[in-house]
Amino acid sequence: MNEVRDPRSDRLLDAARQLGLPLEPASVTRLLGYLGLLQRWNATYNLTAVRDPEEMLVQHLFDCLAVIQPLRRVGRDRGRLLDVGSGGGLPGVVIAALCPDWQVVCVDTVGKKAAFIQQAALELGLSNLRSEHARVENLSLPAFDVITSRAFSSLPDFVRLTRRHLAKEGVWMAMKGKRPDDELDSLAKDVDVFHVEQLKVPFLDADRCIVWMHPRTTTSEDS
Repeated sequence: MNEVRDPRSDRLLDAARQLGLPLEPASVTRLLGYLGLLQRWNATYNLTAVRDPEEMLVQHLFDCLAVIQPLRRVGRDRGRLLDVGSGGGLPGVVIAALCPDWQVVCVDTVGKKAAFIQQAALELGLSNLRSEHARVENLSLPAFDVITSRAFSSLPDFVRLTRRHLAKEGVWMAMKGKRPDDELDSLAKDVDVFHVEQLKVPFLDADRCIVWMHPRTTTSEDS
């Protein structure tokens, strides 16, 4: 008997090609498995307001796929990554699935969301993924090389709440829609925005960007 091909596979592969992101068959299976799991849990636990399967494919999966190549370009191919206010595991689960050398921790204050991520890690075989049910400011974990969020809070609050978790040479990777100029202007003076990277998410007609930041290096002139 011929195996029935998931019609979303071709769309996922097309989106990945547009992003310059080759996907192995195992990665396609894992990503679509995650999406199916998110849809099933969402019916009961309201993990996300987006419920239409096609909209979830684009607004959630493709949106998070768009950060994989930028993450790889920051000069690291492994490390520790914290996803703050992860919700249903976006982008943390997607990053863990496609970047196996990264140890990914997703933190959320809602217990059912943290439980979902833990279940996703188990069902998808992601040994590099774990979840924490906590407020990020109360976490007690080793420092992270990258701290990311997807519409978690304003940039000043994101930096303030996570600063103590950032490794010495670490960076913040804030996923945003339209360039948040007001938030950028409100950042503390010791935060360096070294790049605002515009993203083009396949099949999504909306603004997306990554705000890359790190603590500003103190010089004698600053003293």
